[in-house]
Formats: sequence, C-alpha cells, structure tokens
Amino acid sequence: MTVVALDFETANERRDSACAIGLAWIEGGRVVRRASRLIRPPELRFSPGNIRVHGIVPADVRDKPNFGEAVAEFLPDLAGGLILAHNASFDIGVLRASLQTCGLPAPPLRYLCTVQVARRVFPDPEGCGLGKVARRLGIRFEHHDAGEDAYACAEIALAAVRQTEAADVPDLSRVLSLPATRIDGSAAIPRAGAGAISGRILRALKPAEPDALRFAMRGSTGNRYEVSLEDRRSGLMLRCTCMAGRHGVRCRHVKALVVGDITDLLSNNHADVEVLRRRLAAVG
Repeated sequence: MTVVALDFETANERRDSACAIGLAWIEGGRVVRRASRLIRPPELRFSPGNIRVHGIVPADVRDKPNFGEAVAEFLPDLAGGLILAHNASFDIGVLRASLQTCGLPAPPLRYLCTVQVARRVFPDPEGCGLGKVARRLGIRFEHHDAGEDAYACAEIALAAVRQTEAADVPDLSRVLSLPATRIDGSAAIPRAGAGAISGRILRALKPAEPDALRFAMRGSTGNRYEVSLEDRRSGLMLRCTCMAGRHGVRCRHVKALVVGDITDLLSNNHADVEVLRRRLAAVG
C-alpha cells in the first residue's frame, strides 16, 4: 500500500486557496521520496496572516500551475493509498475543496491524522502541534514549508511505528485502535474552466485609471501611509506618503506592492494589487 504524507499551505481563509503542496512517501520504514509544488490559487488574494505563516506572496505563484495541474501527478497515489496529515481534517478539506473548485472529482480517500497518533503515542502537556512533536522527537525541518511539513508528518508516523512496534504505518491503526478515516469520492461540479478566476476578480482586473489605484500601507512603527499610482510625463510612478517616499526614494511600501506582497496592506483592495502589477508590466 502506498503511504504518503500530505501538507498544504493556503493563501487566505478559504479552503480552496491552496498555494503550496508538499508530499513525502514512506516505504520500507523510511521516507523514500519528497516533493513540493507552488500553486496558483483561484484568486490572488493573500491574507497578511497567511503570508506571515508561510512567507508565500502573490508574486511567487502568479505564473505557477493551478491546483488541478499541480496535483495531477500525485492523485493516483493519494486515491489508492493511505494519506497521513497533521490535523488531517484541514489538509483533506483543502484537497477536496480545491478539486471541486477546479471542476475535478474528488477521489475516494483513506487517511490517518498524525495529531491523533501523537496524542496516543507521544502525549505531552505542551500539546501535539507539528513543531512541538517534531522538536520532542528530534526531527529537524523548516516549519510551514509544505514539503518540510509533509516530511515531518511522515517522520512522526515512523517514530510511532518504532515506539509501538507496529508492523508498518498502516498497522498503526490496529495497534492504536485508531481506524483510518474513509471518505467517498464526489462528482465534479461544472465550472467555466479549471482554475478560472471568479467574475468578481475579473471585473476588478479591468483597466483602471491610474489615480484610482490607491493603497493604505502599515509602516514599521504602525503608522498608516498612502501609496498611489500617478501618471507623470516620465511615465507611471508609485508615490508613497512616508518620509522616504516624500524624498523620492522607492520605499519598502512601494517595493512590497510591486511584487504583490500585501503583508502590510491595510486597505481592503487586494485585487487592485494585481491590477497594479499588470499596469506596470504593460509599460515595461
């Protein structure tokens, strides 16, 4: 049986906003293969809190495959084997929701949550979050990188196999009286196109007047600054009201918007960041 650990990072609060996938395959009592991919979510709307967790910004995924394209090569193993995930309800929810948004059927799945495994095999008052369990077991990894998280998840399962003297990872279910969860597949929901951008975002991406593009940005000390796109004789220019911007310096607020980093965006106009990128790209 194929055993693969799975982890997703998401762009925002929506379950179908996967922006990265990580996987780690287990065979013969060890991790034999690892893979990770960046994913372009349906909307390039990244919540500041999510960016702070994983560090992925819109510029990183703008030219990456959509969900269906990114996971196609992995689906046979996911559908035909045992999936491991730390807080599995989240990752399985992301998988199913993202497939549905792409208009693809969700296959039947069988999964085991390593949080539940850790609570039974490695209980500790501080909790069983991925980082905490990995630290207690001496597993070294970079937390909140999808590929690294999948690897840590796999290693936790392998540690539990050794601790319980189970025959292998699937046998943990029997040893721990923790049945793997099975969920049926679902039919695809018709979509205008796999990975299509919503009509709301498409409307937002229509050409806008330069003066209409304004952004409120948070400074390093919490001050609020305004960044606006101005049409000057020399061309389009982003102007910021911070001290550096007033002196004609290309400040960090401007640089962040140019690459699509909305970590410090205070105004609720995430889609306009993509509009800005397209306007700047059009003039070179």
